[in-house]
Parts: sequence; C-alpha cells; structure tokens
Amino acid sequence: MTPRSKDIAKLANVSEATVSLVLNRKPGVKSTTREKVLQIARDMDFEGTQRNAFVSRTGTVGFLQIATHGHTLNRDHQVFIADYIEGLTTASRTHGYNLEISSFRDCDAAEISRSILDSGLRGIVALGTELSPADIAVLGELKIPVVFLDTYYDFLPYDFVDMNNADSVYTVIQHLVHHGHTEIGFVRSSVNTHNFYLRDTGFWDAVRALDLKIEEKNIFTVDSTFDGAYRDMHTALHGRSKLPTAIFCTNDIIAYGVIKALHEQEIRVPDDMSIVAFDDLPTSAVMNPPLTTIRVKKKIMSELALQLLSRRIEDGKDLTPVKIQVGGELIVRSSVKTLQ
Repeated sequence: MTPRSKDIAKLANVSEATVSLVLNRKPGVKSTTREKVLQIARDMDFEGTQRNAFVSRTGTVGFLQIATHGHTLNRDHQVFIADYIEGLTTASRTHGYNLEISSFRDCDAAEISRSILDSGLRGIVALGTELSPADIAVLGELKIPVVFLDTYYDFLPYDFVDMNNADSVYTVIQHLVHHGHTEIGFVRSSVNTHNFYLRDTGFWDAVRALDLKIEEKNIFTVDSTFDGAYRDMHTALHGRSKLPTAIFCTNDIIAYGVIKALHEQEIRVPDDMSIVAFDDLPTSAVMNPPLTTIRVKKKIMSELALQLLSRRIEDGKDLTPVKIQVGGELIVRSSVKTLQ
C-alpha cells in the first residue's frame, strides 16, 4: 500500500496540515518538526517527497572557505578541510539544501560580504579558522543566517561550532603524565589563529591542573607548515644537550616537521622523545611511529553547524546565539614511551 500523508502525520504526531506544509516547502513549521516529517517521509518512500521536498530542495546554503593569510588554510591542511566539506555535504542533503562551496583568498571580510549580498543563498557556514573578531563581526551582520565553523569566541554574539581545545589538550597532557612524563615541552605555532591560542591557554591550564613544572627553554615556537616547522625545530635543537622527555605539538602538521628534525639529530621517537599532537590527520596513523593525537570530530561539527543554520533559516535569525564545543578523542598509537 502506498503511504499517505495521514500515515506520516500519525507517525510524526502532527496534523496532516503540518505534513502538507513541510512537503510543499511552506514556512510556519519548526525546523525540528520539519526534519522529523521529512525523515519519516523518506523512510516510507512517500511519493510526495520525490515530487518536491527532496528534489526541489528548500534552497541553497553556502560554505565559505576564507584564507586571510594562508598559514593554516593551505595544501598541508587540505585533508582537514575536506572532512568539513564531506560532513556539510551530507548534512545539507539531509536537511534538504543544496550546498555551494566558495573559496576566498586575500579578500577582506567587507569584500566577501558584498559578494554574498545578491547570491541568493539562504544561509552560510563560514570556515572561521583564519578569521579575526573584526572579520566575524562584519560577516555576522549579513542579512542571512551565518554559522562560524572551526573557531569560537566567548565575547562575540554569533553562532559558533568548534572543537573543545582546552578539554582535548588536558586529555593529551594527562596521557603523558600517566605514562610517567613530567618533563614536558610544548611546540606552539607562530601563526595567530584563535584555535592555536586556545590550545596555548589550554596547555598552561593543564600544566597548572596537573601540577607540572615547565621550563621556559622547553617551549618552542615554529611555523605552522610542515617545512616551516621542520626548519624552525631544526634550528631550535642546535646545541641542545638536554631535552624534555615528551613534547606536545599544537597540531599534527607541526608534529610531522618536528619528528623529521628530531630524526636528523638522531633523536628517536619514542625511545628518546615522546610526541603527542592534535588533529588526527590520515598520515598520523601510518607514519613511523604512528602518532598519538587528538581526533577532531569534524563531521559531527559540520552536521551540528548545518543543523544550527537550518534552525536559523526556518525559525528566524533573531535568536539567542548558540555556541557549541565538541570534545575530541584521544587516539593512542606508538609515539609515547612509558617511563619507569
């Protein structure tokens, strides 16, 4: 028997009128209810969903990749960004939107904002990795809903979805302590992105919480690219006779450069130096040794960003700002030595 709208209404616990509004892409239905009805209709293979809600869609949303300086949004980090795109593409389809991906390089926020004015987009997920608070303020005042992904500011009144940097850094430093390490170093980025800043502060919060004593000479500042991190760490190691037993690198790319520099100095990982990092890029699982790191839940973050954007589109822009931080997962591999 072909399912009817009243069957959907019964399962969704809504009126047939509500089902009709949803399937015909009409306003006046809460986003959560709309999603529930569409999912039931899809599960039942209801013919109306093929006619309108799933084929015609409810419009197009945009994903903006904005590189203001290119130190983190570059070829080294393309895999990281690709995971965001995959997650957004899947979530857009689930919520009934087409996804339009745009890239901006060396453009200021005002110029980007002007280019969006007549785009016809229903809303935007903006990759906030390299955006300053001033950039976010400009984009946040667009006449369409905007959700910022991969950054987070407590003091800005906009929607954010980001990883929980502080919690994740504490987890990975605690892992080192549990394996007997108290002489811990930190390789931080010379590039000023807000996530890197949050990892910096998260490191020192973890140091205080775990009652560690960190020597200033064991704090290294390097470029955020693989080549730059290698070069800067190679220079920093010159003439050093004593090193910490373990180092936390602010991301995997930096860790790769650091490990290359250590190998050239005949410092073995993990026998002579343990290394942990943050991101869990694909290379981390297959390098020698496989890297212990924090896995960022990029697909979950993308899905939450699109879900939040859909709510803004359906329920109105003038709602209380929502700020979401997603916890990371410690991926234990072979780059940490247990000390006696």
